[in-house]
Amino acid sequence: MQKLWLIFSQTVTICLGLLFVVATFRQDAIPGTRSLGTVHEAVRDDTATPPGSFREAARKATPSVVNIFTSKQVHTPHPPIFPDNPALRRFFGNNPPPDTQQQSSLGSGVIVLAQGYILTNDHVIDGAQEIQVALSDGRNVKAQIVGADPETDLAVLKVDLQNLPAITFGLSEQVRVGDMALAIGNPFGVGETVTLGIISALGRSKLGINTFENFIQTDAAINPGNSGGALVDASGNLIGINSAIYSKTGGSQGIGFSIPVSLAKSVMEEIIKTGAVTRGWIGVEVQDLTPELAESFQLSKPDGALISGILKGGPAERAGVRPGDVLVQVENKPILDSQEMLNRISALKPGQTAHLHVLRNHQTLEMNVTVGKRPKGAIRNLDEEPEQ
Repeated sequence: MQKLWLIFSQTVTICLGLLFVVATFRQDAIPGTRSLGTVHEAVRDDTATPPGSFREAARKATPSVVNIFTSKQVHTPHPPIFPDNPALRRFFGNNPPPDTQQQSSLGSGVIVLAQGYILTNDHVIDGAQEIQVALSDGRNVKAQIVGADPETDLAVLKVDLQNLPAITFGLSEQVRVGDMALAIGNPFGVGETVTLGIISALGRSKLGINTFENFIQTDAAINPGNSGGALVDASGNLIGINSAIYSKTGGSQGIGFSIPVSLAKSVMEEIIKTGAVTRGWIGVEVQDLTPELAESFQLSKPDGALISGILKGGPAERAGVRPGDVLVQVENKPILDSQEMLNRISALKPGQTAHLHVLRNHQTLEMNVTVGKRPKGAIRNLDEEPEQ
């Protein structure tokens, strides 16, 4: 009897074991059970980049983008006491002193040289009394202004650190509409953020943002705090400095503007070398040719810049240029409109002799003008002496 019981228990144990194996590997063989099939899992590979990912571009560029925090004192004057009664004003003495408030703002910047040079927007640091830079590795350090160029809205800062992760400059001349782009910055102070879009347009000008405009337009989200940050290509190379947005709400609406890296690089290098940007100037006021004006000058198309005003005794007048002339070439390069004329003249070195072609009375005249130095604060979009 004992032997039979032993055989029975062993048989039951073997059957239960077989049932467990079948239930585990062949659930469909057991009545009342349902197979879930085989779950396929990807093989983990931390070095692989998912298709369509821009993680490598972001990884390459983000260490070079910094957060900038500025502070300045803002004076808010009180309204005058009894402004309609001068006698009472004298009786009660001077108006009360203005209130002084500390105002803080934020923006972004890009490390352009490992020796501590940072490129940002002029409007980010304009009027700042103290500038703090937060690096991607968590370090915070004070920065000093090396120089600024309000006419392109660019500025260069310097921090007392070495061996910083400088960004790689791309070639903005090779950028085309439809290329992918990443905008990197510190929007609304939430921290370093990467947004994705495409290049929507090139050569945007006459927006009234800066004196010298040649913007890259992108639909990558750019918001307050992104100013001075990087616009990079799909390889993580810098192609622009984010500067402005078109918005009716204050937030991104898919129209952002970046200063091309070619312009930013030339301005940056001159600021680092001399502390400022020196531009050419000939002392004229210009305007675009309309189709009606072009027809009156017997031109086949409205190309050129109409000289509408001229500074007495300035370089252009001394060279023989007169109001009503149409400037069509500078240094044998055609001029399409007033903005291009301004860009061409400003690119010349003061003291240089420039060769001009102008139309006067349906005749082409050639003149040589000695280029002067563009005055600080010259009127926007005009190559003229600022009003005193």
